[in-house]
Amino acid sequence: MLTRDDILAILDEKGIEYREFFHSAVYTIEEAEHLSIPGFDISRVPKNLFLRDDKKREYYLLSIAPDEKADLKELRRKIGSRPLSFASEDDLKRLLSLEKGSVTPFGLLADEERKVHAIFSRCFENGEFGVHPMVNTSTVFLAFDSLVGITKEHGNEIIII
Repeated sequence: MLTRDDILAILDEKGIEYREFFHSAVYTIEEAEHLSIPGFDISRVPKNLFLRDDKKREYYLLSIAPDEKADLKELRRKIGSRPLSFASEDDLKRLLSLEKGSVTPFGLLADEERKVHAIFSRCFENGEFGVHPMVNTSTVFLAFDSLVGITKEHGNEIIII
């Protein structure tokens, strides 16, 4: 099971620059919007949703802008999948070693089967990206390209919408 320290060690080992902000536990993007921390840009922190298709064959971690609504029918059309719904907490734990309220793209690094596809909103392509390092009491900001790079290197498929 990956920990915050494991994630930071991976970033350090790869020479990836990041900034970490500590805060009270946040379980939703709405709670994160109330954080008042100098330099913390909530517009660069995605809303992360863990999804599956109706046959439980394909799993997706969707990262969209905090103010964006997740239209699962439209997403299905864009990525060419079967009908989508939210995956269970059991699947979240089994596949990404994450708990509800701590969903993060860093969880993909715990996906040993490389079963989960990462879907990122195009709005994050240029600039920093803020994500939990496996715990919801801190947020790490790093270049979006760096996160995509370590995710691809790990072997998970990346989809930009």
